Amino acid sequence: MNFPTLRTVQVLRYVTPLREGGSLPAIVDADDEFLYVLKFRGAGQGTKALIADLLGAELFRALGFKVPELVFAQLDHAFGRTEPDPEIQELLRRSEGLNLALHYLSGAITFDPVVMKADALMASKIVWLDSFLMNVDRTARNTNMLCWNHELWLIDHGASLYFHHAPDNWEEQAVRPFTAIKDHVLLPQATKLEDADAQLKPAITPELLKHLASLIPEDWLDPAVPRERYVEFLQRRLDNSQIFLTEAINAGKLLL
Repeated sequence: MNFPTLRTVQVLRYVTPLREGGSLPAIVDADDEFLYVLKFRGAGQGTKALIADLLGAELFRALGFKVPELVFAQLDHAFGRTEPDPEIQELLRRSEGLNLALHYLSGAITFDPVVMKADALMASKIVWLDSFLMNVDRTARNTNMLCWNHELWLIDHGASLYFHHAPDNWEEQAVRPFTAIKDHVLLPQATKLEDADAQLKPAITPELLKHLASLIPEDWLDPAVPRERYVEFLQRRLDNSQIFLTEAINAGKLLL
C-alpha cells in the first residue's frame, strides 16, 4: 500500500496568536497562499508534542477520519524579528527550522457536546483510538473537535503518547489501562466499543505503524526514544487492546 507523505511549506507571515494553554500556536501565511495553524517546536513540550500530534492525526486520517491537512512548516532565522511581543519573539527564535502546521479551517466551530452528536459507532471509534494513543485532551472542556461543512473534524493530538516523556518503562506503559478515558467527551455516545475494536484493530497494520514513524523528522527525535520505539510501543499497545477496551467499557457503564 502506498501511504501519503507530508508537504513542506515556507512560513511567510505571522498573522495572529491563538492563546490556547501555554503553547501559543499561531495562524500564519505560507508560500502556497494558504493559512495554517502553526505548532511551534520551541513551545511547551517541544518536538515531542509535535511527534504526538503528527502520529495521532495521520493515524486518524489513515483510518478514514476527517483531519485538516498537516504540513511541515519551515521557519527561517529572520522570521519574526519585527514581532513586538517579546514572549512571541522568543518563541519564534526557539522554533527556527521545521515545525508542524495544519490547514486553517475558516469558519469552523468548536464541537459542542450539548447540541452536537456523533453517531454511536463513530463516537466509539474515536474513544477507542484516543484510548489506544493515550490522548488525555478530548474532554468536554477542550474537545479538540471541530464542525466544518457539517462534518466532524479532529485536531490537536499533541497530548497523546506521553510515554515518550518518561520512556524508561515504555513496555509497562504500553499495557496500562487508560483511566483518563472516563473524562472523554464522546464516552456517553460510545456504545459500540467492541464493534470499534473489531474494525480498527486489524486496520492498524505493522506497515501503517512503520509508515507513521517514518514521517517523524530526524531532528525531532530524542535519542532516548528512537524512531522504532514508537512502532514497538504502539504495536504492543495494539496487541493488548483488550486492556484499554475493557477500561473504556467499564467507564461507560458508570455513566448509565
